[in-house]
Amino acid sequence: MLPEILTRPAPIANDEYRARRRALMDALPADSAVLLPGASLVTRSRDSEFPFRQDSDFHYLSGFPEPDALLLLLPGRAEGECVLFCQDRNPLMEAWTGIRLGAEGAVREHGVDQAFENAERDERLEALLDGRHTLYLPLDSAEAMAIAEEVRGALMARVRQGARPPEALADLPPLIHEARLIKSEGELALLRHAGAISARAHRRAMCAARPGLAEYHLQAELEHEFRWQGGSGPAYASIVGGGANACVLHYIENRAPLRDGDLVLIDAGAEFDLYAGDITRTFPVNGRFSEPQRALYELVLRVQEQAVAAVRPGVTLAALHDGVVRGLTEGLIGLGLLEGEVQARIDDESYRRFYLHSTSHWLGLDVHDVGAYRQGGEPRALKPGMVLTVEPGLYVPADDDIPEAFRGIGIRIEDDVVVTADGHEVLTAGVPKAVEEIEALMVKK
Repeated sequence: MLPEILTRPAPIANDEYRARRRALMDALPADSAVLLPGASLVTRSRDSEFPFRQDSDFHYLSGFPEPDALLLLLPGRAEGECVLFCQDRNPLMEAWTGIRLGAEGAVREHGVDQAFENAERDERLEALLDGRHTLYLPLDSAEAMAIAEEVRGALMARVRQGARPPEALADLPPLIHEARLIKSEGELALLRHAGAISARAHRRAMCAARPGLAEYHLQAELEHEFRWQGGSGPAYASIVGGGANACVLHYIENRAPLRDGDLVLIDAGAEFDLYAGDITRTFPVNGRFSEPQRALYELVLRVQEQAVAAVRPGVTLAALHDGVVRGLTEGLIGLGLLEGEVQARIDDESYRRFYLHSTSHWLGLDVHDVGAYRQGGEPRALKPGMVLTVEPGLYVPADDDIPEAFRGIGIRIEDDVVVTADGHEVLTAGVPKAVEEIEALMVKK
């Protein structure tokens, strides 16, 4: 019997993409324009490319899924304010790489006002940008800058004939990123689904784990579930670290054997319709925590649950992190891994020997999603619709001055949380994290 297939949520509707573009244009001067290239195929080796993944900002404004596209927004243009350039229809190329929408398909399927194939781009860009004072584009994009400078140069050459090239360039991403920070209901539905898929994958890995397998066997279980449920695959390189490998924060080799008596840390999440899940769980390879493992684990779990419970409007990520640091430091002193007063160990950052990363990051179209963490020099307050991770951890080095029972243990527990009007919602509650629940799930029948 085949595994269950979850019901897919609705994709983002064209009306929502239109509303996003409208909101952006309304924030710009009337004589401005937006120029935003999409992503291109990236060569893996010789004639092989990596699977295509659209640029997140481009996707946020258009939903257009093909490579080598260009989006123009032209506030106040009577013939249409949203113009898309896309790959040419070419039967010979399509026989190799798949059917392309072309200009007509882009208008029909994605609701842009006008579309042209790339063969017409150079000729039309000059006319479309003539008379626009400020051109908003990603200033860190070599492709966008090259297009802008080429158009400006062509228009400069015709100034005596009345052409008016853009006089100023302005950075576009901060405007988009501020909007992306607050998720719509449609986006939250996709993030819930990515979280649900990710949770099922983690449960599957827990059930499969046993001594004698390798880290990559659990990776295979995770990523099979991602694809089985219609995700594009992992939202980031899956981390499966057994034993001391769990102390390497971004360990992705995933080749080592899983040993009896070790813990394994898995940090992995599915990408669904470009939205990311991001879960970390740590559990015993043999299904039973030792007493030292349990002591460290329950310290991390207690602090993680307290931080999740604190998520609500008005709270800052800095405050969440400070609470986590205090809780972990208190626990480390209680276990004999640190000595002295709690505040003294916080002030001298002794805790950083065991906990060296932040507690949270934004989550959305990117696993480390966009949006400023500070406003006016101060940590920004959480608002409804923001989505964040909560992921404290402890990573104990295998040094001689560490009690032997704790050496080489790495633990992280991470959930995805959306801020609601009156508190929060955990998007990844479908995978256990209490010791008793993990051990019960891992019991071999």
